[in-house]
Amino acid sequence: MRSRGWSGNPPASDADAIDRILDVVDAILDEGTAPVRIVDVASALGVTRPTVYRYFPSTETLLLGAAMRSANGFLDQLAEHISDLTDPAAAVVEGIAFAVESLGSNQQIRKLLTGAPDSGDAVSLTSDTPRAFGQSMLQRLGVDWQAHGFNETALNTLAEIGLRVVHSLLVDPGEPRRTGPELRRFIAQWIGPTLVYPRIARAVTTVEPLIAHHRPDLDPLNFVVVQGR
Repeated sequence: MRSRGWSGNPPASDADAIDRILDVVDAILDEGTAPVRIVDVASALGVTRPTVYRYFPSTETLLLGAAMRSANGFLDQLAEHISDLTDPAAAVVEGIAFAVESLGSNQQIRKLLTGAPDSGDAVSLTSDTPRAFGQSMLQRLGVDWQAHGFNETALNTLAEIGLRVVHSLLVDPGEPRRTGPELRRFIAQWIGPTLVYPRIARAVTTVEPLIAHHRPDLDPLNFVVVQGR
C-alpha cells in the first residue's frame, strides 16, 4: 500500500484508503454542485491522481464503489445477514443470493453495470476495487478459511468468481428471474467447484511426491507379478 501524501496521515490499510476515497465521493455527491472528478477527489485527500487511480481506475468505478457502499447500507447488511454462517458453501451461496436479491432493484448500480445511456460505458464488479470489497467481506465472515484449505490466493480467486456470479445475475437475471431456494440452488451449482477446489488441490499436492517416487512393487496392478518373482 502506498502511503505518500494523504495530508500527512497515511491510511492504515487498502480498505482504509478505499473508505477515505469514498467518503470524499459521498461528500461531493451530497453537495450536488459539481460532478465527481478524480482530480478533485485526489486534491481533497492530499494525494496525486495516480494514487486514486490505483484503487479506482475511472470515475465510473468511483461511483460504483460509492453506490455499493451506500445502497441502504448494503455491505453492513450483508455482513450481518451471514455473520452466523461458518460453513464456506452456506456463507458464500447465501451471500451471493443476498447481494443479487438486494441489489437487483438498485437502478444506480444496474445503470453502472450495464452502461450509461450517454456514454455506453459499463463498469465491472471484477475490477480491483470491487474485488477488494469482496475479499474484505470474505475475511469478515465467521468462516475459518484456512481450516477449509483456503490460502490468500484461493480466497482472492473465490472473491473474484463470486463477484462474476453476482455481476452476471445482476446484468442478466434470466427469465423468469430466480429467487429464494431456486436462486440458491442455481448459485450452489455454479460456484460449487470453486468451493471444493482448494481441498482437491491440497490432496493432489499430497499425492504428487508419491507419484514422483513411484514404486512398481507397491502398484496394485503389479502385485501378482511382483509376488510371483
